[in-house]
Amino acid sequence: MKRLVLLLMVVAATLSFLPGVAQRPSKQQQQEMEEQLKKFNQFYFYLNAMYVDTLDNENLVERAIVDMLSDLDPHSAYITAEDMKAEEESMQGSFSGIGIEFDILNDTITVVNTIAGGPSAVLGVQPNDKIIEVDGVNAIGVSKTDVRKMLRGEKGSIVTVKIVRRGMLSPLNFKIVRDEIPITTVDAAYRVTPKTGYIKVNRFAHTTMEEFEKGMEQIGEVENLILDLRGNSGGLLNQAIEMSEYFLSKDNVIVSTEGRMIPTTEYYSERDGKFKGKVAVLTDAASASGSEIVAGALQDWDRGVIIGRTTFGKGLVQRQIDLFDGSAVRITIARYHTPSGRVIQRPFENGDASGYYADHLKRSYDQKYRDSVNMNAPQYKTLRLGRTVYGSGGISPDVEIAIDTTANYAYWNRLVTAGLVNEYVNKVLEEKRDRFARQYPDFDTFSKKFSVDEKMMDGLQKLGEKNNIKIEPTDDMDFTKKCMTIHLKALFAQKLWDTTEYYKIINQMDDEEFKAALELLETPGQYESVLSKTAQ
Repeated sequence: MKRLVLLLMVVAATLSFLPGVAQRPSKQQQQEMEEQLKKFNQFYFYLNAMYVDTLDNENLVERAIVDMLSDLDPHSAYITAEDMKAEEESMQGSFSGIGIEFDILNDTITVVNTIAGGPSAVLGVQPNDKIIEVDGVNAIGVSKTDVRKMLRGEKGSIVTVKIVRRGMLSPLNFKIVRDEIPITTVDAAYRVTPKTGYIKVNRFAHTTMEEFEKGMEQIGEVENLILDLRGNSGGLLNQAIEMSEYFLSKDNVIVSTEGRMIPTTEYYSERDGKFKGKVAVLTDAASASGSEIVAGALQDWDRGVIIGRTTFGKGLVQRQIDLFDGSAVRITIARYHTPSGRVIQRPFENGDASGYYADHLKRSYDQKYRDSVNMNAPQYKTLRLGRTVYGSGGISPDVEIAIDTTANYAYWNRLVTAGLVNEYVNKVLEEKRDRFARQYPDFDTFSKKFSVDEKMMDGLQKLGEKNNIKIEPTDDMDFTKKCMTIHLKALFAQKLWDTTEYYKIINQMDDEEFKAALELLETPGQYESVLSKTAQ
């Protein structure tokens, strides 16, 4: 509780001089805060002095902070010290480790892939190697969390691992010097056709625009771009602004913020965008925050066509306050507005988290519900063509691709969530990686010639049965086999090459939004027609 009291006192004392704060609490507000803090401190003293059992004060404090914030809005949050460390690594774009992708198979750490140029790859660690000891400690039966703790550490520090390799009579010992390992935010970047490129961004971290520009260089000069922001939950505001700027003209407003205690701020494009061609932005119900800023800016300036599904509607600005033990709180201080003035945040009632997420689910699956939301929503006009867009929260697509509610993923989902699909692919590669390398020396050969056969599907099914995951009478096995054929092939491609190859398979074989975007961009007049049809 002391931490909570200290937090409230620090917030009260520092709010008046935080950067960007336009208004400080009144004397009356400060007096009320001080009175409530005295009351809280008195309660905390007597609770600790008189309660029948010894109290876990750390747990009480964390629960109190979480409960207080949960009653305010859906996105003010408390982050533990451990979670903060992991998130900082994610946002920095790297961590210090040995440079492997691993999985736990039969209680053993199994190397799935090594990161090119990383410490392990340089020393000769190979896919399918099994790590049985780390720094002399038995590593059999450890959890994935424990593996990360054992293998990660300060850059330049040394970790010794003992490895069992197929075909070798004795274990191999490696002394590995930890180094910076990149965490990428661009999953894929490639040229789909001579005219059209594709790039997928999974979040906005410190390295995103650097990765994005490298991806665009790999694609080369194209007339059209598919920008895939599906599943992108946001991240750093400055990176979302820079990505918007990549497509917009100089002095175009990108996003604005307004709040009770901070001045209204508008963010403008400071230069003309590098890409001048047609843009199709793919969104879904998991696209949030930074990805909504990009999609909203391009839509409001009629600079791109949004394809897919309405985004999540997360448009609240949080300021992070770091606490003394490495934990932090994020407190909502403002709302995001698109260039036309739309509020990105979906409506919510304070403390009603279940209602907030139920609304999100209904927007995703219920067309009538979506229509009723937009019918009652304020209308805005885009800034170049005067198209009607709706301020119902989130960014509604110009071309909607509804979720196929008839698709039966139940059996496949049970296999995936149990980790069995990944385990099966790793097992096959453990036995056949060398053969695959001879049969498919490059991705193009693999894409054309490799197919998932009945034997592979039976193998996955038997692995499921061993783990008590069986086919139920309600499972649609025709659909499931189609799903297996596509996704197993994509996973093999990813583990043999990279995530770009994974998306090449998925996009080509099983992605309606991607196909709609490609058709829109490459059919003469269709892109312009979509924009003109929605203009009113």
